[in-house]
Order: sequence, then C-alpha cells, then structure tokens
Amino acid sequence: MIRRELQSDVAAIDALIVSAFLHAPHTSHTEQLIVKALREAKQLSVSLVAENKGDLVGQVAVSPVSISDGTEHWYGLGPISVAPEWQRQGVGSALMGQALTELKKLDAAGCVVLGEPQYYGRFGFKSDPELVLPGVPPEYFQALSFTARVPVGSVAYHEAFDCKGT
Repeated sequence: MIRRELQSDVAAIDALIVSAFLHAPHTSHTEQLIVKALREAKQLSVSLVAENKGDLVGQVAVSPVSISDGTEHWYGLGPISVAPEWQRQGVGSALMGQALTELKKLDAAGCVVLGEPQYYGRFGFKSDPELVLPGVPPEYFQALSFTARVPVGSVAYHEAFDCKGT
C-alpha cells in the first residue's frame, strides 16, 4: 500500500532510509538527514511510504528545486528508499509512479532526479545537456517535463541536500 507519510512514521522512515542506503554505492549516508531537514524546513512537498502489513518498506521524498532561468514549479525526486529485503520487487517503481502522479496533482511543470539512467529512464526521465546539476556527470542528472518546455540552466536543490553526517 502506498500512502502519504504520517507524523507517527518519522522514526520508522529514518530507520528505513538508513538501512536502504547502508551498503549502497555512491552515497554520503546522509539521506535520512536530508529528508529530516526538508521536513523541518517545510520543503517536503511529497513524502510517500510503502507499507506492508503495518511495516514501512519504502519511502520517496520530493522537494522543490530552483532553476537558474527562473522556471518555477519544478521538483527534485529523491531520495527514494526501499528496505533491502524488498528491493527488486516493484516497491520503488510503485513509489515512483505515485510520486509522479502526486506531482501532477500539484500542477508541477516537471521533475528532476539524480540517479541511475537506466532505472529512471523507465519512467520517462532523460538527460538534457541544457539542464544541468553542476558537478555531476550529465548522464546521471535527468529531467521529466510535464509540459512542452524543458528549462535551460543550472538546477539547485534545497540547502538540506548540503547536510553533513555527524
């Protein structure tokens, strides 16, 4: 079952994120801190959880991004977390699909994601040489426009993404 996060889910979400990224490559192990900081800054536009028999098995966070050309209503998807024992069973795909549906309900113009091109490409994300995240290999930064226009410029995530582990 996919649903919006509840206040009572916060501790379980933190633990889930830690376990999901524990052995992942390309991680700073600050994903749970990012989600917490986004929540505290009221910048967690969408936070969905996947639940199975009362246990949280996945979570996805979506927050606003800014684009240097001034385009508004774009969001960044991530982190997306799935408990290790539930990975490769469709939980992440279900969370992705529902997150994109929720963004459309918010009248989002589009969404960006930093991640594996083959995985996110399945959902329509594509890299665009004119929309960049500085310091990141371009093939790993992808966009999905819900309109005919893709912005041109540099994307900046909320400052919560700059948090450092303790």
